[in-house]
Amino acid sequence: MERTPDGTPVGVDDPYAVADVCDHLTDDGRCRFALTRAGDAPEFAAARRTDGYDCHVGEDGEWRACSHYRSTTDAKTCVRCGVADVRLAHDESRPLVEEHHLSYGGDDAHEITVGLCRWCHAKVHNSIARIDDDANPDPEAVAERERRRATERSAGAFEPASERYDSEK
Repeated sequence: MERTPDGTPVGVDDPYAVADVCDHLTDDGRCRFALTRAGDAPEFAAARRTDGYDCHVGEDGEWRACSHYRSTTDAKTCVRCGVADVRLAHDESRPLVEEHHLSYGGDDAHEITVGLCRWCHAKVHNSIARIDDDANPDPEAVAERERRRATERSAGAFEPASERYDSEK
């Protein structure tokens, strides 16, 4: 299993097997990196320009072949147990679902991340748990999600001004 620089497992043998499409891939199959950041990699951008900026690996999905491949998550749902994040406005509490790196390495490493809830994140790093395990949400994760949902619902509840001002007298 792949490991972090500290030696803890990341939950997969091959990060590319679970990686999604490249963040730089546009809807029409072109490379956004070459289009917008040509100065960062002039040779790469020149090669893409000669091909009309087409992604050179997009069709076959051999992401390892691209030096600028990146696949990051929006971290809204845990890929292991399915618990969804609930964020409250003006609340600085820790998110339920966090970005989890699957790929670690030197300068040539690609950034590959998925979303894991805090509880699955701990299980993956502290044991032999894998991100593709068939797992149910941790009871603590469900309780915290439901607490946040209740807070969200109460904040959005309609309270007539007459009731609001009568209570202040």
